[in-house]
Amino acid sequence: MGSIYEEETRFGKFFEELEVGATYKHYPGRTITEVDNIWFSLLTMNQHPLHIDRHYGANTQHGQCLVVGTLVFSIAVGLSVRGISGKCIANLEYEQVEHLAPTFVGDTIYAETTVLEKRESTSKPDRGIVLVETLAKNQHGTPVLRFRRKVLVPKRSQNEGMPSG
Repeated sequence: MGSIYEEETRFGKFFEELEVGATYKHYPGRTITEVDNIWFSLLTMNQHPLHIDRHYGANTQHGQCLVVGTLVFSIAVGLSVRGISGKCIANLEYEQVEHLAPTFVGDTIYAETTVLEKRESTSKPDRGIVLVETLAKNQHGTPVLRFRRKVLVPKRSQNEGMPSG
């Protein structure tokens, strides 16, 4: 058994370490700034005024601009890398992306990921496929986004040379 420091600083998990039913909380969170939201909007060509025009946003049902949903999604995926997919070979599929509540500039996103299923690869014995569900919440604990993804993860037994942390 490693030290607490080793567990907190390790990057990703091997197939054998991901347990069905286990939930992994990801820390630290990420506060979304106005610059984050505007640049992401412009980089992705999403120029809807709800995301980049304060006057427009002030006159909507929310009374302010909304953070682009795909930015929230990207942050939630990124938050989960250290604890879940840091060793992954590939993200195979994203599914059931659900926007549960609006996110605003200044909100901090936290995430937790639950392992739903796992199976060994039928074609390559050194890896397995893991289905996980990530739930993103804001600083108030309000769920704002949920999605599932399939991750191709190496087995420890077949990757002894790969660093564990």
